[in-house]
Amino acid sequence: MKTTWTGSVAWLLAVSAALALALAAPNDNSVMGQLPSFMARTLAQQTMAVPGGLPAERTLALITFRSSQRAHIDSWIQGLNLHADPSITWLRMPVLDDPGNTAARSAIETKLLRNYPADTERTRLMPVFTDRERFVRSAGLRGTDEVYAVVINRQGDVLARAEGAFDADKADKLRETLQPDRPQASSSPPAGASPRVK
Repeated sequence: MKTTWTGSVAWLLAVSAALALALAAPNDNSVMGQLPSFMARTLAQQTMAVPGGLPAERTLALITFRSSQRAHIDSWIQGLNLHADPSITWLRMPVLDDPGNTAARSAIETKLLRNYPADTERTRLMPVFTDRERFVRSAGLRGTDEVYAVVINRQGDVLARAEGAFDADKADKLRETLQPDRPQASSSPPAGASPRVK
């Protein structure tokens, strides 16, 4: 009798532990990351609440951390033909450590305005002044050494990401995720969840 009781208790404990682990396991969105909420404005002076105020339910954010990464982001813009494809809503998002005051932020914006003189570039360029390391952790990125092409929704969920310079296979995965009629979650990791592209 004691053996039966002990076995039943052990079985119940094992089932309870399995259920607890299943409920605590992160879903695809939390594994990929969550964009923090912030207010920002484009170089064309359009203020935007991110993520709720993003221009589309799914937006491609091209994230950089330093000016030397511009060529890699340009490779995504050219590779995805973003200037000619109106079906993809996208933003160029340089993530910068917040200098802590309006004058310093304005000086950075002035420098960016010199580097991006065309109005079409300015409407899509939205500098984010924040704690970069916190942003990286929250968004589920590997660090600041690479650029990222990230698909986000208006809840801030990172639905897909690709790292490094343009890659055609990763671009196809990003395009699939950008389509609103596609399911958001899958059993396999979305684009860019594989090891970093160098």
